[in-house]
Amino acid sequence: MRPTQSDKGKRFKELHERAGAFIIPNPWDAGTARILEHLGFEALTTTSAGLAYTLGKRDGTGDVTRDETIANAKAIVDATDLPVAADLENGFGDSPEAAAETIRLAGEVAGLVGGSIEDSTGNAEDPIYDFAHAVERIAAAVEAARAFAFPFVLVAR
Repeated sequence: MRPTQSDKGKRFKELHERAGAFIIPNPWDAGTARILEHLGFEALTTTSAGLAYTLGKRDGTGDVTRDETIANAKAIVDATDLPVAADLENGFGDSPEAAAETIRLAGEVAGLVGGSIEDSTGNAEDPIYDFAHAVERIAAAVEAARAFAFPFVLVAR
């Protein structure tokens, strides 16, 4: 029997709470996820760069859409029994609502049990959100993550 999303969420949370570090590799597709699981890794997290390059796009520029990211994450989740988190770029929008919606889709559609939201605007002239706005965005993402019936590890970076 395959582990449920709740099982995976609990396992991912436990990995973060135990003493010491663990290594978490970055599959870029379902095939690499299966290879990494077979090699004995305990959890996985997607790579925005790996996905972008696979699609022939640039990373960190908004070229990869939220739909593409969620679909790729779902394929990885479906390919393995391991807990999977995702690099969710800047949440695919400037607003707190966009960050929250990305987290909701990550859990509900992709089956993820973790994800990261960056403070990068994607604008070379103003590359980082101002602190207050960055906090608002993460607060909205946290609220979305806490609404799940399973643990969801959110990383703000």
